[in-house]
Amino acid sequence: MVTKKVWFITGASKGMGLEITKAILNNGDKVIATSRNPKNMLEKLDGNLIDLLALDLDVTNEQDVKEAINIGCHHFGRIDVVVNNAGYNLLGNIEELSNAEFRKTMDVNLFGMANVIRHVLPYLRNQKSGHIINTSSMMGYIGHAGNGSYNASKFAVIGMSEALAQELAPFGINVTILAPGTFRTSFMSEDSLSIAKNAIEGYNLEKQVEIFRSYDGMQLGDPKKLAQVLLKISEMSSPPIHLPLGSDSFNAIKESREREREELEKWKQLSLQTDFK
Repeated sequence: MVTKKVWFITGASKGMGLEITKAILNNGDKVIATSRNPKNMLEKLDGNLIDLLALDLDVTNEQDVKEAINIGCHHFGRIDVVVNNAGYNLLGNIEELSNAEFRKTMDVNLFGMANVIRHVLPYLRNQKSGHIINTSSMMGYIGHAGNGSYNASKFAVIGMSEALAQELAPFGINVTILAPGTFRTSFMSEDSLSIAKNAIEGYNLEKQVEIFRSYDGMQLGDPKKLAQVLLKISEMSSPPIHLPLGSDSFNAIKESREREREELEKWKQLSLQTDFK
């Protein structure tokens, strides 16, 4: 009987990914921690790293993803929990975003995640067990001006994950969608944030960026506590599919759903007029 799990994590060199990696190791589990900068991750980890396999990985490169998963499975013999954490944020109003800029957001946040899922599933299906944890965001439920490409990618993560949960249920594989609110990482810092190159007068992108950056260092969420929540849900036989994390996320999503309900009822008669009679 397997008592300790093997985790596969993307984006593990900083922020939430690094805290999750630390929590896994402290829990006695094993982790395949991937990042575009594994050296930076190793410098931040202390103690016995015998249960750690650090791999260089760009999730947008499908062949690299396949190789990383194969190496990890060969090294530890199995994978039990997958945490798709790698993320990218670009601020810019839709008209301001170039095709390449928009696609980069989708490539990292959605297609990179799909690459991992596609290549880890043969192992999980063979085991008839596993847990895939996909990181969406509070912004995957609530659109926000100036953040449209990020919204689009995180909304898509939710739709893909809901379908995935239904597809994998017969194999005994669980799926959870994380919806973090603002967590105190470097995600909103000047070094991490990308900005559309083509600012258009009238949209006031500069002000939008200033507001976004003002949250840096003031975020409500504690990434260490988030990591502990992941350890808890990894032990559940029936974990949640949707999991807002942080009071800001929980309250904002709940309020958004209530507004949607009100709008549905307001326009109900118009909606029903399109049915064949």
